[in-house]
Amino acid sequence: MQKLVLFDLDNTLINRQWALTEWAADFCRLQGLSDEDEGHLVGALRERAYPATFERLRQELGLEAQATDLWDNYVTGITAGVPRRPDIVEALDQLHEARWRLGILTNGAADIQRAKIAAAGITEAVDAIVISEEIGARKPEADAFHVAVARCGGTPWEEAWMVGDNPENDIRGAQTAGLGTIWVSHHRPWPDHLTPPNHAVPDTLSAIALLLNTTQTRTAR
Repeated sequence: MQKLVLFDLDNTLINRQWALTEWAADFCRLQGLSDEDEGHLVGALRERAYPATFERLRQELGLEAQATDLWDNYVTGITAGVPRRPDIVEALDQLHEARWRLGILTNGAADIQRAKIAAAGITEAVDAIVISEEIGARKPEADAFHVAVARCGGTPWEEAWMVGDNPENDIRGAQTAGLGTIWVSHHRPWPDHLTPPNHAVPDTLSAIALLLNTTQTRTAR
């Protein structure tokens, strides 16, 4: 029997918000944009970005560059801002040694998500990488989780878990798909209107430690 854990990418395995803030500051400085424009840019890209997003931003901010060039700038800049995570890689390797199968399940455009995974040095640390654009399903849709579980292989599962920071996309979606849930809270309160996760931890390393140190971590809600 195998044990499986799926990880969200942005703000779970990597710090996307930090990379976004740094890129936006540099981009607005080079473009001669105001602090207000910078805030608008960060707000528009806070949750997710696609090439089409930059067509809208190009018009809203009065930018001369083509949307495709703006997207390329964004992909390059965000990727450059993603730090390598040897601590995460080491922890993932420990899960493998403990006979866990590992997957990344992330919403977003394939090119930037794969670039960020590579920049963080975690491409080879997991068994499967599943990106919404490539499979035609997005979290919190149950189909996205089912595809990710299948691509990790090795069924039947003794345990199957989702680790993520987004209460709606990661936790509610995983609950709908029948997975146990570990919420990376970053010290935020849980939304009252949603069913609580099985576990809440402050960061991803704590989630991995929970999986490693407990033989049966699933608890009754």
